Parts: sequence; C-alpha cells; structure tokens
Amino acid sequence: MNDKNYYSPEEIAAITVQAGTAKAGAGTAKLLGLALMAGMFIAFASEGSNMAAYNLLSRPETYGLGKALAGTVFGTGLMLVVIAGGELFTGNTMMIMALLEKKISAGSMFRNWLLVYWGNLLGALAIAGLMTVSGLFNSSAGLLGGMTIKIAAYKTGLGFTAALSLGILCNLLVCGAVWMAYGAKDVTGKIWACFFPIWLFITSGFEHSIANMYYIPAGILAKANPVWAEASGVAAEVLAQLNWTNFFIRNLLPVTLGNVIGGGLMIGGIYWFCFLRQK
Repeated sequence: MNDKNYYSPEEIAAITVQAGTAKAGAGTAKLLGLALMAGMFIAFASEGSNMAAYNLLSRPETYGLGKALAGTVFGTGLMLVVIAGGELFTGNTMMIMALLEKKISAGSMFRNWLLVYWGNLLGALAIAGLMTVSGLFNSSAGLLGGMTIKIAAYKTGLGFTAALSLGILCNLLVCGAVWMAYGAKDVTGKIWACFFPIWLFITSGFEHSIANMYYIPAGILAKANPVWAEASGVAAEVLAQLNWTNFFIRNLLPVTLGNVIGGGLMIGGIYWFCFLRQK
C-alpha cells in the first residue's frame, strides 16, 4: 500500500474484493440490521432532497436548478452508509469482483443481495410511513405532498427499457462513488468521494432502486390525501396506475436489473478485468 492519503485503483480493486468477501460471510441478523439502517439513510436523503427542491421542481424554468439542488442534499445518504455503517444493495453489486476472484460463491453473494435488498426495503418503507403521518407533506399548502405524488407517478410510468437504462446509468455513478470512497484513507476523502458522483446522478435524473423504495411508496401513501392528490396535478387515470403492483413490476424490477448491470457487471466486472484478471 502507498503512503499517500488515497489508494491507487489497483489497490482499491483488492480492497473491494476483501470487502465483498467479508459481506458474503456476514451473519443474517447483522446484514438485516445494517441493511435496515442503509434503507433509512437513503430514504432520508430522498425525502430531504424533495423538501429542498420541490418548489423549484414544480416550475419548468427552474426544474434543472431544482434537480441540482436536490443532488447536493442526496449524497448525505451514501455518506451515512459508508461512514456510519450500512449494507446497501446497490453498492453490494460490486461483490461480483469477489466472485470473479473465486473468494466467494454465487450462492453467498445472492444470499447477501436478497437479505440486504429486503432490509433496505423495510428501512425505506419505515421512513415513507413516518413522513406520511408527520404532517410535513402539508408544506406550502400541500405542494410537497403533491410533488411526492408527482415524482412517484413519473417513476411508475416509465417503460421497461427506460427504467432499465436509467438504472444502469445510476449505479455506474453510485458504485463509482463507493469505489472512490474505498480509495480514501480519511473521512474527509470519503465524504467528497460520495458527494460529487451522487450529485451528478440525482441532477441527471437516473433511477436508484433503493431510493425508489422511498419515493414510490411515499407517493402511494400520499395520494390517499385529497389535498396532496389535487396539489400534484396528476390526472386521475395516472394516479390509478400509482399502486403497489406497478411499483414492484414496472419500476423496481427493471431498475434493480439495471443497477446490477451498471454496478456489478460494468464497474465490478470491468475493473476486475483491468486490475485483477492478470493476477
């Protein structure tokens, strides 16, 4: 290892394999507990980014500025996962590197993914439920609740190919952030490593499966409130399509597959090929 305050890409590759090996061997209770925390952290980032930007997002002339502002807030979620401790499904797609190195089995990797995925879902759902009953969606005469519904309706209205593509693009940046955080030797470096790629992913409008575990359930719960539903400006027939079935089938399925491709096959697979294959 070098004497600088960061690791080289070759060293990060070895660290990522070590991390993947440890994740594969973690106990069920620990994985679920840390996954629950990560789901809540990402949900906090999601609701906070909505709160920061909903007024700007509601107007076409300030929409891009609103996305950029939301991105500055959202990175806090990944910082909490990386520094405070959490198991995040999207980052764990890079366990493919440990699999390619024959350090773990496919079964242990899929076990981790399944446990962490459901733990993330439970954590995100908890925050979505608490936000719905907190009264915060009444902000600006219900405009925050309306924007929460509008965002969820957009996400469940995506076609399969679009959602898959946006999921790939998202996890290229998320796993790029995790990769660089592995490369930082101090907390300050890890914070900045998380901040910029996540800012870029949110500003761009890409799709993150775990963030959507907050965005869409929060919208489904919020649409039951007539004030928030009216404030959303979403047509009745579109609101009818905002439901649990479409959450899982039309958004979560393609976005999750895209996240695995972007983070696992492209970041993990390509970097394994470049830095570890010869060894």
